[in-house]
Amino acid sequence: MEFLGTNKYKIIHGDALQALKYEVKDNSVDLIFADPPYNIGKNFAGCKDKWNSDEDYLDWCYQWLDLCIKKLKTNGSFYVMTSTQFMPYFDLYLRNRINIMSRIMWYYDSSGVQAKNYYGSMYEPILFCVKDKNNYTFNSEEIMVEAKTGSKRKLIDYRKNPPQPYNTRKVPGNVWEFARVRYRMEEYENHPTQKPIALLDRIIRASSNEGDLVLDPFSGSFTTAYVAKQLGRSCIGIELQEEYIKIGLRRLGLSNEYRGEVLHRVMKSYRREETEEQLSLNF
Repeated sequence: MEFLGTNKYKIIHGDALQALKYEVKDNSVDLIFADPPYNIGKNFAGCKDKWNSDEDYLDWCYQWLDLCIKKLKTNGSFYVMTSTQFMPYFDLYLRNRINIMSRIMWYYDSSGVQAKNYYGSMYEPILFCVKDKNNYTFNSEEIMVEAKTGSKRKLIDYRKNPPQPYNTRKVPGNVWEFARVRYRMEEYENHPTQKPIALLDRIIRASSNEGDLVLDPFSGSFTTAYVAKQLGRSCIGIELQEEYIKIGLRRLGLSNEYRGEVLHRVMKSYRREETEEQLSLNF
């Protein structure tokens, strides 16, 4: 286990189960966002995301789910993701241990062919859970979106006395549309399952306050920690792969080097081509 960063922005380089068990205090975290490997064969810096069986994967998941619940404060919130095929198991397991407030679908469009012989998946599920459904943070004013009925269609609600125009803003429903992080996007990092800044911005704004502690047990590209810092929260990011630790140190502005290696964003291929073309024009 390796500890990096500061007390306010902490990175733990190690196994999630061990870090959660021994390095994070019980009842200490305001918000947890967990985006674990999905057991679908993704390559995470040379480590394949595939267990020997579905049962082995779920057994591992149930362990860290239990630990996350222990780490939450009594008024804490827990957002958890997994693949569409495994979320029903998460749902059944968690509903007897914590209060599931919303079942969210993160929807995204896809320019590629998803499937030819069945309906391809174009969303990822998220559970929004709280320990105490009568005492938890939900900053609805921080995440308001346009209510098209009122803002665009200008309809009148005649059920009210006197009749009134529909509201122009509302709390988002449980279908969220955010673009997936693509190679040419400015926020892109070299990670196969990077989540968009906009997704974490909504979650962190809604379910935590400035100064609160946000935990991500599978930090990956460290988007959770990055957004938490931007919004004035403290954060703990746990990550097993060294390549992603480097991303976290750089994105959080904690260090310019790691074990003698200068940290910088990998230049994308099209950027290299543009740079080479510009250099050739200068000669």
